[in-house]
Amino acid sequence: MEAVTQGCGVSSGRVILTRMNGGSMLTARPGGIALLALLYAVGAGLCAVGALVPASPRTPVVILWVLALLGAAVSALLWLRRDRLGPRALHAAVALPSVAIGVLAWRSATAVGIVGLGPAMVTVAVFAAHSFSRPVARAHVALLLTVATAGALAAAPAGFFPQWLTTVVTVVVLTEAQARISGDLRRAAGTDPLTGLANRRAWQAAAERSLAHALRSGEPFTVALIDLDGFKAVNDRLGHGAGDTLLQALAGAWSAELRLSDLLGRYGGDEFVLSLPDTDADRAGDLLARLRSGHPAPWSAGTATAQPGDTLTEMLMRADAELYRAKRDRRS
Repeated sequence: MEAVTQGCGVSSGRVILTRMNGGSMLTARPGGIALLALLYAVGAGLCAVGALVPASPRTPVVILWVLALLGAAVSALLWLRRDRLGPRALHAAVALPSVAIGVLAWRSATAVGIVGLGPAMVTVAVFAAHSFSRPVARAHVALLLTVATAGALAAAPAGFFPQWLTTVVTVVVLTEAQARISGDLRRAAGTDPLTGLANRRAWQAAAERSLAHALRSGEPFTVALIDLDGFKAVNDRLGHGAGDTLLQALAGAWSAELRLSDLLGRYGGDEFVLSLPDTDADRAGDLLARLRSGHPAPWSAGTATAQPGDTLTEMLMRADAELYRAKRDRRS
């Protein structure tokens, strides 16, 4: 169990994967925000080129320069704050291009000019589908299509509608395809293939968020480590298939006892970990008693409740120490 002290675990398979697929954002990572900053920089460059080399006398040069400067500023801000950008600011940064596209559609003089915004629309839609859960991505794309269509209808150049309809359908289809692919990849990346529980990385990310919320709000937060007793003997006597079946049975039995906010997962081998928001030590003990009664397989556990200034690694170290004390007591 020493490796546990390096900080990881896993989380209640279906629960955490639903959360990952239903609310968290890949772009909350610095790499995703850096990509968004790059897209802003490219957009700013294209707007500047459009202003320097107008396609027609009716090209909105002033608007293009404004958008170029705004895009450059947002790109720099995203890059500088890529490690500290909050969810609201991130959503605003993804929504802003939709407004810009709507303005450009409104100022377009020809159907070609409106349809030429299609690649920008696809870029925004695919980025949202890759970065957010499907419902959130759909909300961003709905905003994009609403604002862009309103701008196109306000401009209403001759013959624009058939081409515009094709653009809208393309955006919707690509969004759904990208959302499905990204969701499948997130689930695969965060799942322990044997038990269906979330893997170490997925659990740790969710537990870190729960701990941060608990420290801000003052709510209790507890983690628990569970280690099966005599699991090696099961493998030696009955074979690894029996051991795998036992792990799957425990995952199912324990998951049935958890709240939606509780995160159970497999750390590795015969070790599991629990993240319990809004749970103090006494309530964690009650939960472990219910888990113990749900399946006859013997196991030992250790818990740690968050203290001011705690890190997840420190909590896991305390839980690990308590787990080993419990194992010593069992042997004696």
